[in-house]
Formats: sequence, C-alpha cells, structure tokens
Amino acid sequence: MIEISLWLLISMIATILLLGTMLWNNLREREFHVRVPDIDCFEQALPSIAGMTKAIILDGNRAEIVQNGEFFTALLASIAEAKETIHFETYVWWTGDICAELAEAFAKRAREGVEVRVMVDAMGGMKMKRQLRELMEKAGVKLVRYHPLRVRDIGQLNKRSHRKIAVFDGTTAYICGHGVSSKWTGNGEDENHWRDTGVRLHGPVVNAVQSVFSQHWIEETGEVLVGEKYFPAIELQGEVKMHVLAGAPLGGVSDLELMFKMSIAAAQKELLIQNPYFIADEETTALLKRAVTRGVDVKIMVPGKVTDSPIVNHAGHRHFSEMLNAGVKIFCFERTLIHQKILIIDGVWSHVGSTNLDSRSFDINEEAGVGIIDEGIAAELKAAFEDDLKACEEMKAESWDRKYDLWHRAIDRACYLLSGQL
Repeated sequence: MIEISLWLLISMIATILLLGTMLWNNLREREFHVRVPDIDCFEQALPSIAGMTKAIILDGNRAEIVQNGEFFTALLASIAEAKETIHFETYVWWTGDICAELAEAFAKRAREGVEVRVMVDAMGGMKMKRQLRELMEKAGVKLVRYHPLRVRDIGQLNKRSHRKIAVFDGTTAYICGHGVSSKWTGNGEDENHWRDTGVRLHGPVVNAVQSVFSQHWIEETGEVLVGEKYFPAIELQGEVKMHVLAGAPLGGVSDLELMFKMSIAAAQKELLIQNPYFIADEETTALLKRAVTRGVDVKIMVPGKVTDSPIVNHAGHRHFSEMLNAGVKIFCFERTLIHQKILIIDGVWSHVGSTNLDSRSFDINEEAGVGIIDEGIAAELKAAFEDDLKACEEMKAESWDRKYDLWHRAIDRACYLLSGQL
C-alpha cells in the first residue's frame, strides 16, 4: 500500500489545477470588444482598413461575379482548362450529383498529370462518400482533411476551415460561399437549391489567394509550395483594386471583425448586407444605428422561414427591435436559404467570401474573402440585391414589436447566450 502525505496530495492537486487553468487560458477564445470610431470618408479609409487587417491593396485585377449554380459551371471549366496545378479548399462536401461530377473531374486531371490538391474540412466533409475519396486518391489527387480528430490536436477541434477557395495554375482564383452539394446547384429557386454568390479573380490578387490556400496545406501536410508554378509573375489583367482577408486568431482581435466594423463605421451613403448567419453584437448594433443617424441607407437581408439553423436565426433577432426602431431596414428572404455573404458600401467597395457575421466566423473558424474596390462590381452586386428583394418580406418596427412577445424574447435571449459558438 502506497502512503501519500496530506501535504504532497494537496501539492499534487494544486499543480493539476494550475496546469489545467493554464491550458484552459491558452485554448479558450479571449473576448475582445472592438470599438471603432466613425470615419469621415470611406475611400480615404480603405488603406487603413486594409492595413489594419494585414491585407495589401493590389491593383491590376479583373473580377467576374458568379451566381448560384453557375459557379460549378465556371469551376468545372477551370478544372478542364488547368495546365499544371489545381488547388481547392472547402468546408462542406455533402451529397448530390455535383459531388461525383467534381470528384471525377479532379481525378481525370490528376491522371493527365496535373497536380491536384484538395482540402476538405474534416467535420464539414463527413458526408463525403468513401468511393469518391478512393476515386480521387487512386487517380493521384492529394486529398487532405483539415483538422481531423486527433488526440494531439484536441484543443483545435472546434476550429474549422470554413473557407471556400480554388486556384488554377496560380493565375485564376475563386472565392465564394458555395459548398459541394446539390444545395448549391440550380438557381436558388426553392428550399432545395440555395441562393449564393461567388467571384472569379484574375490578376496579381490570385497570388494572395494562393497564399491563403498554402497556409492550411502546409499546416496539414508540411508540404511547402515553392516556385513559379504556384506563384507566377502575373501581368496586369484589368483596373480593379482588391485585397484578400483570411483567417481567425485564437485569443486575439479578429482581422475580419475589424474589417467589417471599420467598413460599417466608414459608410457615408449606403450599406447593403446579405448574410445567412447574422448575429449583431452590441458594438455592431451601435455602429449600424450611428450609420443611420449620419444619413446612411442601411439595408440588411437575412433568411426568413427557410434556414438550416433556427438557433442562429433566433440569436440574430436579439437586437432586431433596437435596429428597426433606429431606422435600419431588415428584409427576410423567403424563397430559399440565402447563403451569400455580401457587403456593399457606398457603391464603391464590396466584400464577397465565406465569412458570416457572427462570433464563430470572427473568432473561431478560418475564413476567406476578397474586398473589391470597383463601382462596376458594386453595381452588379447591388442589382442582384435588389432582385433578391422581390422574394423578401420587410420587417417593420411596429409589426416586429408585436411579434416580439415575451416567449419570443426568451427564446432569442437564450439562443444569443450561445452566440460565441454559433
């Protein structure tokens, strides 16, 4: 029988508690409150927005908006045209004919000698069929799962890659909100075909998107992508200025949160937001109210009755009454799930990508998006926004307050308590 003195036992327990506390502090998400002052001129604020978020504004680019299922038409064409490299990263790989079509396209090009690298988030890709994995791997596709369940990485299990990006020959890139599933085919016509938006990029900005892909590839494989095959010298392709933002810190100020809040603070005329998971915190609510006060036309489009996350919808309602009464215009899209993540400011700057306006995207998940400084692109996205308004119900302060009864408030507040993980 082993005897342990009382003081030794107390010391051991204290040491375990201390180490546990240190580990918890190291892994937990620290809470930061970003307070952004109003900015007088949006165009003058753009260099600061890019600089503060560690992005570089790159000139000489071209962008093409791809809506709904046309994204896969464009993507498959780029796969067929690639000469040397194909890089693809996604969060969702579910089911549907498009899954087999995409897997077969990757496998075909790999057999033809093209380097094909595919990264799928381990959690978001759990529905990927085994035969599709085997098809790609046997053909020579380098297929990697991001953050699979491993004991050594248990502290990172909650941190997922929510990015949706693709790069071809280092010269053409895509950034979007689309996952790989039949949900993203079609034209957003019903609840089985979601509404979404992506953008195809040409020009020097593609090097920045390639860098974003390389981050996770190195993290999971250790393979460093070096050489002109991956990062070619790209000639100017147009006159559009862009900057790429990616990632989320563990225990720091989120670049994406800072970018979104600085952009809202800088809006002078018009602010348009489309987002499926919109959970405004107190600072965002205050920024939106201040924008209305200085004369900005603020319109926010969120899901209506069609949603894949009722909890997020309820959490998002937490500040609706306050915003509506301040003059923020809120529209609920009713035809299907509106899944695009669009921000348009003053008809000058747009942001397209994977980032939801919630704490999970800002503080936990890895995201990717592109800021586009171009009136033509902004106008095209605004036209799509206005077309989507035809399928929306506008929320009014009076009717919302009547709907927002005690039971509804209780559910919304309970869901909002979980907003740090939603």
